[in-house]
Amino acid sequence: MMCRVAFAATVALASAPLYATTYTLEPDYTQGIFRWNHLGFSSPAAQFSQGEGTLEFDPADPADPARASVKVTIPLTSLNTGVPALDEDFRSEDFFATARFPTATFKSTRVEKGGARDQLKVTGDLSLHGVVRPVVLDVTLVKVGTNPRTSLPTVGFQATATLKRSDFGLGKYVPQVGDEIRIEIISQAVEAKPYAEYLKAQAAKKAAAAAQDAAKK
Repeated sequence: MMCRVAFAATVALASAPLYATTYTLEPDYTQGIFRWNHLGFSSPAAQFSQGEGTLEFDPADPADPARASVKVTIPLTSLNTGVPALDEDFRSEDFFATARFPTATFKSTRVEKGGARDQLKVTGDLSLHGVVRPVVLDVTLVKVGTNPRTSLPTVGFQATATLKRSDFGLGKYVPQVGDEIRIEIISQAVEAKPYAEYLKAQAAKKAAAAAQDAAKK
């Protein structure tokens, strides 16, 4: 009898999920701001947005980072300072050279518990301007639950990081203009499978509405 119980327990453990739930980052809610020191007089900021990627996460135990990971791609064409001339300068060969390097990517290599239950420390490789360097994100879990607008399982988080732009070949005007960059990031992620079904349904509704409008003309 005990052997049968032990065997059943072994089978149950073997059939248990080996990976965390996969989430898809929502581009409209995945964005960030970075700041730098300008000649000691001010701390201007630029925004990036429309990040895309995936998150592996266990919603049943958010404090356990054992199976968590994240991978995100940021389109650098989304960079916006609110100053058109500066935007053009940032996209030029003097800085991000977006014609040659249109995206930045981050892929986690290690996730550890942070100082509080809702905090994580995420180490990963940042690929920017043709250079790959390790970067550490201090992540705070904002909420895990169901989005009341879509009824989809959703997780929200925010993160901060500090890096030196010269490490990525972006050191023009250092040290007059600060080398240290502080980054603040926000993101929402939705459980991947129901999110894909939701997007498919939304696209079908949009196509049907467009067909009806065309038929009326």
